[in-house]
Amino acid sequence: MERDSWSRDVSRRDFMKVCMAVSAMLGLPFGMAETVAAAAMADGRPAVIWLHFQECTGCSESLLRASHPTVASLLLETISLDYHETLMAGAGHQAEAALHASMHDNHGKYLLVVEGAIPTRQAGIFCKVAGKTALESLQEVAAGAQAIISIGTCASYGGIQASAPNPTGAVGVSDIIKDKPVINLPGCPPNPYNLLSTILYFMTFNKLPDLDGMGRPKFAYGRRLHEHCERRPHFDAGRFAQAFGDEGHSQGHCLYKLGCKGPATYANCSVNRFNDIGVWPVSVGHPCIGCTEPAILFNTAIADKVQIHEPTPFDSYAPVDLKEKGKGPDPLTTGIVGLAAGSALGAGAVVARRLPGDSGTEENDHGQTD
Repeated sequence: MERDSWSRDVSRRDFMKVCMAVSAMLGLPFGMAETVAAAAMADGRPAVIWLHFQECTGCSESLLRASHPTVASLLLETISLDYHETLMAGAGHQAEAALHASMHDNHGKYLLVVEGAIPTRQAGIFCKVAGKTALESLQEVAAGAQAIISIGTCASYGGIQASAPNPTGAVGVSDIIKDKPVINLPGCPPNPYNLLSTILYFMTFNKLPDLDGMGRPKFAYGRRLHEHCERRPHFDAGRFAQAFGDEGHSQGHCLYKLGCKGPATYANCSVNRFNDIGVWPVSVGHPCIGCTEPAILFNTAIADKVQIHEPTPFDSYAPVDLKEKGKGPDPLTTGIVGLAAGSALGAGAVVARRLPGDSGTEENDHGQTD
């Protein structure tokens, strides 16, 4: 595809705005936006094979159904999407021929994107495409891939298919593929900008971005979304919605008591948001369900509150009774000790102010001498 086609779908201004946004997301210096843009426009677009397994196609839909075409256009013109069962015009033998041609022509160089969990029970018979199980297809295509991107919570960790009792034995890609770099982009669905940023980073630096302990890129999953939530000031002030539709809920108060998992969820939803119009679940009044966290999603009810504070003081804090290390003091003891400590500090401040200085004067509350 000629790069003149950029002007057909995406203006130069919009293109640079997206490249600057991606550079900011990745934590790159301001001047690197030009480098990212150059990588996106360079010849030799990376071949991408996109496989679908146990999923709802919501990850693809979140990319394609954005209110503006910028992300989808940039992604589809930046890469060479050689195989995608939902998007490609071919079907049957035609589609299979395109898949194997891409695998052969780009062996060791193509990116594999996987959407959906992989069933493993009973030899994986619960999901088949072209007569092959998802397990067989994944292993075959992954063998020639340079790197693998697991898009969505299903491909990353198994998703809802892996929730108890998990009758199909669904797992994520990294539970099967151990000899290739795998990057997880969890979310139900994940933000399309996270996929675009990951691919542009790969194209710019020829390597994957830094990952956390769960295989997620730190630029997108390095902080709790609670830290940048627009309802955070209400949380800090103790203003909570008690029920859906009550006064606090209508006034935008914190949704923690309605089961919001934001304080325990690592994602950038509160910053990057969705649909190119700045919305995400919490902004429209629904608690975060922790869809990027396998220990939370589908293992806790929406209304369940996550534990966000230590139930007892840290061990480094000396217990008041000094009898059982780590055991928290009872409220009465805490109150008495707090009152005593406050009185002592107050008295110390008064004494310090009344101690004579070199000139025998003392300061008043405004720093002036009497």
